[in-house]
Formats: sequence, structure tokens, C-alpha cells
Amino acid sequence: MGNTAEKETTLKIADLSSEIEDNQLSLWEDKARYNDELRKLQAEMVKLQQWVQKENLRIAILFEGRDASGKGGAIKRYTEFLNPRAMRVVALPKPNEIEKGQWYFQRYVNQLPNAGEMVFFDRSWYNRAVVEPVNGFCTSKQYKQFMRQVPEFENMLYEDGIILIKFWFSVSKEIQLTRFKARVENPLKYWKHSDVDSQAQELWDQYTKYKIRMFSKTHTTFSPWIIVKGNNKKAARIESIRYLLSHLDYKGKEDATVSLSPDPNIVMRYHRSADNID
Repeated sequence: MGNTAEKETTLKIADLSSEIEDNQLSLWEDKARYNDELRKLQAEMVKLQQWVQKENLRIAILFEGRDASGKGGAIKRYTEFLNPRAMRVVALPKPNEIEKGQWYFQRYVNQLPNAGEMVFFDRSWYNRAVVEPVNGFCTSKQYKQFMRQVPEFENMLYEDGIILIKFWFSVSKEIQLTRFKARVENPLKYWKHSDVDSQAQELWDQYTKYKIRMFSKTHTTFSPWIIVKGNNKKAARIESIRYLLSHLDYKGKEDATVSLSPDPNIVMRYHRSADNID
């Protein structure tokens, strides 16, 4: 009897948690409310950038996740009103023949932020942690070497004063498929569709395996993973921007006219139970 009651209580709590999350997500279906909140957060991003410039700080923000998880759309909202002279968006193509012969991290080192600059990585060196081994773009030896080196590499960045934020945008298998179909059917978005996209659904479990391994090996106290639930794009954009702003003590933060506390149902620091999040 005790076990049955316990299970029922657990299920009720899970249902309540799901209901709360659904209610939070539905808040952003109001276009006017979403735009108003977004503009206020973007104004804070401008203040953040001015602080970064004045203090000569270096900030690198990594956007990782499965294909169609909303990374590109989020980056667009982050950077929409920033000064292009003090920020860059980096989305590197596949390495050329010269780069293939270099140390793996070398071409990413060349893209790291200069003093007073913010760099947004639309995928990063973590290609080698998930995308490359799943699709056979690297050898087992290259993958293992990367997994050994990446914590040391990021520790060097941390010790040198670079502020590194690592976002993982999650998306369910069903939502990913819906977004893939939308890309194919929309001539303005068709360019987003790639051969890798075509295999993503079939290789879903492989992606999951390498993603979990990546989290377990590269989530550290000095360089943690921040999970962003991306099924609702608007919520993911709003709450991830909130997280970034809450994480940094920039000048003028105390005068913000918008909440800077991210919704813990949408944005969370990685922990073991998050392995079940896509």
C-alpha cells in the first residue's frame, strides 16, 4: 500500500510540474508580451556590452545542441542591437585541408574574443564531442584525444580571464522533425537543411549517447553546462538571455526594468537527471 501511495504522489508531483511548465511556456504565446520582454532584455544586453568594452573583458558564449534546437534564432535575438564592432558571431564551416593538419583547437583559438569583445559561437569545438563521432567525421583516436584535452583547454581559458558560457539547447525528437519539415517546405529556410539534418532522426540515440558522455566529461566547476529547454523557441530565447544577464555583474544591472531571474523550468545548470533531457 505504501509503495502504491508513494507512486501516486510522485505522479501527481510530476503532473503538477508539467502543468506549471506548460503555463510558463504559454505566457510567451502573447506576441506583444513576448516582444516587450525581449526588447527590455535586449536593452540590458546593450548595457552589458558597454560594460564589457569599458572593462576590456572577453566573453565567449557557446551555443550547442541538436540540429533545429533554436540556436541560430537565439543568437539573432542576443545580438540584434549590439554594436557589431565589439561582437562577433562565429559559425565555422568544415575544416579545409590545412586546418585538418593543425591542432584541433587551433582554428577556434583564432576566433576567441579580444579585449572588450563578446563572441557568440554557433557551434564550437564541441562539434568533435557529438556531431563528428556520430557522423563518422573523426576517428576514435581523435575523439578520445579531444575528450582528454577539452577540460584542460577550457581551464586555460578560465585562468587567462576569458568568461566562457556553455549553452546546450535541447529539443524533443518530435519537435525536431516538425522543424526539419518546415525547413524543407519553406524556400526562405531551405538553406538551413543539410545532409547531417537528414540523418539526425535516424541517429537520435547515437546523438544521445555522445551528448551524455560529453556532459559527464566536460561539465566542470569552472566551465559548467547550462541546459536550455528549446521546444518553445520564444521561452528559450527569453530565459537564456535572462541567464546570461543574471550571471554577470555589469554596470547598470540594478536599474533593469525587467526580471533577470531565469525560469528554472527552462534554464538549469547540468546535473545527472538532465541526461533525460534531449
